Amino acid sequence: MKKLFVCLSILFFAVSCKDVAAEASPSTIVMDKMAEAPITEESAPVMEDEAAVGVESMDLNKPKTQTEAKIIKTGNLRFESSNLESSFQTVQKAVAKHKAIIQNDNSGKDDYSVYRNFTIRIPNQDFDAFINEISQGVSHFDKKEISQQDVTEEYVDVEARMNAKKKLEARYIQLLTKANKVSEMLEIEKQLAEIREEIEAKEGQLKYMQNQISMSTVSIEMYTNNPSESGVTVSYGGKIWNEIKSGFNGLSSFLLGIISIWPFIIIFVVLFIFIKRRFKKKTQ
Repeated sequence: MKKLFVCLSILFFAVSCKDVAAEASPSTIVMDKMAEAPITEESAPVMEDEAAVGVESMDLNKPKTQTEAKIIKTGNLRFESSNLESSFQTVQKAVAKHKAIIQNDNSGKDDYSVYRNFTIRIPNQDFDAFINEISQGVSHFDKKEISQQDVTEEYVDVEARMNAKKKLEARYIQLLTKANKVSEMLEIEKQLAEIREEIEAKEGQLKYMQNQISMSTVSIEMYTNNPSESGVTVSYGGKIWNEIKSGFNGLSSFLLGIISIWPFIIIFVVLFIFIKRRFKKKTQ
């Protein structure tokens, strides 16, 4: 009788364990573990089903398309012009032709020349043609610097990181809809806020790089030593008179400087007289 009772007990226990195992589905166990464990980017839940994983593995097996090169072009030009107005009109025609933008325009003159400096943003594909057009008629460049910076690797890296953050954001949003506890919701929302902040930073970085890539920057400095434009006095007598005035101004500044330190001069004179008298007494 005892043996029969023991056998029935073992059979009943085995059937009960089987039912409990059947009720505890894998997804329930995963969700329970996720609810207990702290939520981090490394332990973020993966919501893809088997079909999605299969598509991803198929995409990885496909040959990767070659990324278009991302080049930032810049130019710095400085040259002398016999006629600034004529040179500026040439630049304006090239700007209109290539749909460029004059970003900054500064002009002025000093004692010896008239100058005009400006910054131009031009579509990247028209950069070389624009440089060639404005270089026509220029006999000599004081400075001509053309640079090209390849930012393809940096651009692809930032874009990939941004896309990864967006996928992570989508997974956290899915998890937020399934959260039941307030503590879980607060933790998920905290992680979402951090991820969104990182996404916005990456998007801003990409927009800046796209702007620099699509629109090249050209800085131009033009100047002329033409007396008719600069207003420089060319007569020899005028130059002498200018030097006389300059010397007189220098003398005036010197005298004014001396006047401004008159207390120190008085103290120095008094000390000099005192020391001189003492020296005379000792010698006598």
